[in-house]
Amino acid sequence: MATNLPAPTEQAEDIDLVLRQVLADVLGLSAERIAALDSDSGLFGDLPELDSMAVAGLLTELEDRLDIIIDDEDVDGEMLETFGGLLAFLQAKRADG
Repeated sequence: MATNLPAPTEQAEDIDLVLRQVLADVLGLSAERIAALDSDSGLFGDLPELDSMAVAGLLTELEDRLDIIIDDEDVDGEMLETFGGLLAFLQAKRADG
């Protein structure tokens, strides 16, 4: 039985790539800074570009590009604390959708 759905690792890699692209586009981060992000890299509170005003733009762009809905109650400091935390959140949202 063939399926057009990507394998879970492909989907995870796709979400990682989209997240990196959105961070670059919304925050204006350089390719070097984006490439250096790993799961423990701090985001909110560590990236001066990611202030409270930028969070709304970041989340809206992620919703659009990943075809998900991020509810207000989903947004908390833990979700935005690290690159890995935000990536895991987005992966879970895509799996639920």
